[in-house]
Amino acid sequence: MPPATTMNFNCWIVVGTIFNYFIFKYRKGWWQRYNYVVSAALDAGLAFMGVLLYFTLTMENRSINWWGSAGEHCDLASCPTTKGVVVEGCPAH
Repeated sequence: MPPATTMNFNCWIVVGTIFNYFIFKYRKGWWQRYNYVVSAALDAGLAFMGVLLYFTLTMENRSINWWGSAGEHCDLASCPTTKGVVVEGCPAH
């Protein structure tokens, strides 16, 4: 599974539940006919937007500062927690 946020999982769960439970249960003929088309359209749309974002942002030498992609913001998070290990700038245990 690719790295994703909670929002990604929520979207996947909602779309999966709608198509694989409700539409399958109540509109089985429509599901049999169009489920793979909808799946392919969602995959193609994701790929198209990935390519579009790549070219529009890199050609202008710009980037997006996504939330959560900057890593840990606490300076002490990279300090070792093992007793007896001393690193300059980190509290000793």
